[in-house]
Amino acid sequence: MSEKVGFVGLGIMGRPMVRNLMRAGYDLVVYSRSRGKVEELVAEGAEAAESPRGLAESSDIVFTMLPGPPEVREVVAGENGLLQGAREGSLLVDMSTSSPILARELARTAREQGVGMLDAPVSGGDVGAIEGTLSIMVGGEEEDFERAKPLFEVMGKTVMHVGEAGAGQTVKACNQIVVALVIEAISEALVLGSKAGVDPAKVIEALSGGLAGTSVMEVKAEKFLSRDFEPGGKIESHHKDLGIALEAGREHGVPLPVTAIVDGMFGALIAKGRSGWDHSALLTLIEEWAGDGTR
Repeated sequence: MSEKVGFVGLGIMGRPMVRNLMRAGYDLVVYSRSRGKVEELVAEGAEAAESPRGLAESSDIVFTMLPGPPEVREVVAGENGLLQGAREGSLLVDMSTSSPILARELARTAREQGVGMLDAPVSGGDVGAIEGTLSIMVGGEEEDFERAKPLFEVMGKTVMHVGEAGAGQTVKACNQIVVALVIEAISEALVLGSKAGVDPAKVIEALSGGLAGTSVMEVKAEKFLSRDFEPGGKIESHHKDLGIALEAGREHGVPLPVTAIVDGMFGALIAKGRSGWDHSALLTLIEEWAGDGTR
């Protein structure tokens, strides 16, 4: 554990990931625009950096967990960004859900400076981040993957090297398609059952025991039933993710018709002021379309 670890992005996912690394014995230097989040982790033993560049200057491996492609580009390649401070031989690992195209571009730029770069987005939400059970899909050079693997194994349960630069983001886009479409399907099923007079809890219990049972249903069951849409995965974030998936579909000539429909449904929820709700709140849109008498 001789390598110094930097971490940029201390939101719902980033903070518990940092805590897991610290508990495993790694020395962490952290950066966020939110000073309160930085100070919280400093009180727990982390070191603070004043900028991404400063963080990279004092780190051997740097992880980023950011909202999306614009933030990733700014933090990695912008003014005072990580690449301005990264030393030759250091490694950058972007765990944000971002664009495969951007991941390939940044990996090329980093390589020109003698810096390794992996795209390693995750699945598992805030619960997986807290419990250290994330699924991590990694694109980039095999050597860089092996170097980062011990740290990935602290943060995740399923860690896979899926291909070259950009492949991690491509697999994450595939993941987000499946999660979104399953949430939408569960929402339709629950509203149909409810309108027909069946207890939604019974619907979920019955479906969970058969072929329709999924980890999405298991993780989100309580939110569907309690209607507490405090976010684990925000609607606005999943809308962004489906935009990335649709962009990848256009790049490779793959039609994604149902993905486009669900993307539009997330857009409708954002227009209704629900952008910060959990993505399981897709249920509320189906209920409204079904008229009164749902719940």
